[in-house]
Amino acid sequence: MNHLGIRILVVDDEPDILNLLEYNLKKAGYAVLHAKDGPEALDIAAARRPDLVLLDIMLPNMDGTEALKRLKAAEATRAIPVIMLTAKGEEIDKIVGFELGAEDYITKPFSPRELILRVRAVLKRSKDAAPSAAPSAAPSAVPSNDERILSFRELSVDLARHRVTVSGSEAALSSTEFKLLCGLLGARGRVLSRDAILDRAWGKDCFVTPRTVDTHVRRLRAKLKAAGDYIETVRGVGYRFREE
Repeated sequence: MNHLGIRILVVDDEPDILNLLEYNLKKAGYAVLHAKDGPEALDIAAARRPDLVLLDIMLPNMDGTEALKRLKAAEATRAIPVIMLTAKGEEIDKIVGFELGAEDYITKPFSPRELILRVRAVLKRSKDAAPSAAPSAAPSAVPSNDERILSFRELSVDLARHRVTVSGSEAALSSTEFKLLCGLLGARGRVLSRDAILDRAWGKDCFVTPRTVDTHVRRLRAKLKAAGDYIETVRGVGYRFREE
């Protein structure tokens, strides 16, 4: 299949891994950019705006977690989805990656099939979260006079512009956090299980675990500041956006 126009930036300092990733991605129809360290990856991402970044954790000059942090902090690159590559497979690496805004992770060694499935899943989620598709992200939400704006007290979600503000100040959310917020706000007053949240924000073909939901909710609450208190934890079940 030829995924015309979809560019993936691969960041890894191991030539064998870099070649393997490039070969399988090109075979699946994607265009491939590559970088060997963090600073080069940041430059390419800002200049070329890839559709997705495959980012190794262990890199020279700047490790992958720092590169991820800078990608998500910069306005030009914060919306680019990132899949982390790690040889460690340790839970702490995964948690740190999700805390910083990574959409998924792949543990080395990986199979080509797993690689392509994860890439497709993340690209699909990113596409579904784009402004043109945003109105369908929360079909049950109660709209304001403008059907593309959802609001609750000082919280405002502009679906068309993929923009969230709290008391007039913008909250910089990742695409996954945006979908998570829309799902919770759209089901306001109802408890959503972690599995239900995974389906809404990640899709049924996701590879992440229910524990990932807890990490993203924690990050979402922090970014929403005072409005983060509207997202309530229902112990043993999941989460609920406050009704009143």
